Amino acid sequence: MSEPDIRKAEELAPESRQALGDLILALADSKRIIGILYADWVLGAPELEANIAASSISQDEWGHSRLLYALLKDFGDEPERLEHGREPAEYRNMEALDRRFETWIDFVVANAVVDTALTVMLEALADSRYVPLRQRVQKQLEEERFHFAHGAAWLRRLADANDETRAALQQALDARWPAVLHWFGPDDLGVAQKREGIWNGSGGELRQRFLARLVPLIEGSGLQPPAADLDFSTWDPASRRSSRSGPDPEAVARARGDRNRAFLMD
Repeated sequence: MSEPDIRKAEELAPESRQALGDLILALADSKRIIGILYADWVLGAPELEANIAASSISQDEWGHSRLLYALLKDFGDEPERLEHGREPAEYRNMEALDRRFETWIDFVVANAVVDTALTVMLEALADSRYVPLRQRVQKQLEEERFHFAHGAAWLRRLADANDETRAALQQALDARWPAVLHWFGPDDLGVAQKREGIWNGSGGELRQRFLARLVPLIEGSGLQPPAADLDFSTWDPASRRSSRSGPDPEAVARARGDRNRAFLMD
């Protein structure tokens, strides 16, 4: 017999309520920041179609983040403050997004790798007993399928271009890969929440799902899956980060809408 649905955060066990609230914020911040970084390439992609795709993907991620922030009101947070009132050190985005995408290759690696890690986590929430989140995840996953298809196609294309481009692609992959693997946490993270039906995978299980999806793509493109030392000694389970510095301050200023708010009148 299946467990009953949960419609209010207050119905969750205290430990799971905290863990789920932390996870939603980490997802929301990651999607907000990756959306901002994608937007840098709306007019800078190598082809018109890629410009359009960058715009679409950026808007998707921005929309996903707003839906996730709104959920946190049920956890006692104020979505307006989360979106517009925090400094970089308060953000809980994946550390692989702390640095800007300096090249189109960086964009492609994030699109294929970082975006997929976020999707794997969303998939783990797709059947959650917590109904408000479950209802929002389904639409996001539909849009994420396009994101992966776009990132995978460009990864293969760049890998096939020439030796120099393939080397740059491998370098970009090596730079962000460890932070992505760390983001899922220690192998036993989330075991209690899995048992309670809040999400359906421990840290180790989610990492393996990610690897099962990405390693064939990477190896099939003639690249090498980077090695990563999974040391969680300084890793914080609430923020899913080891670094406390946060993302690029300029990206945060844009995420907060600082320039837009300067035009608002009292």
